[in-house]
Amino acid sequence: MGLSLEESLRLTVAALMQATGDSQRVLAAVLGLTQTQVSRRQTGATSWTLRDVDVLAEYYEIAALDLLAGPTRACETLPAARRRGTNSEKSMAR
Repeated sequence: MGLSLEESLRLTVAALMQATGDSQRVLAAVLGLTQTQVSRRQTGATSWTLRDVDVLAEYYEIAALDLLAGPTRACETLPAARRRGTNSEKSMAR
């Protein structure tokens, strides 16, 4: 059997963090949580909420359904400007 939606969401969040260079501390600030709370969500000790999904989708500039569709779909729809090593880092180097 395939992954559960919760397992898929954890993998998706990890993939987006990798693609953007975001840390758990960054996500915690975005979500209004502590780093420990984000860690617990990522390990499966606590479930992600629908509010979390909405906030993360807005933060990553992707549709909530793309976030729930899994890591491949979420990373494919992630805007290029949000990816690690693109515009924001180039602007800072100038």
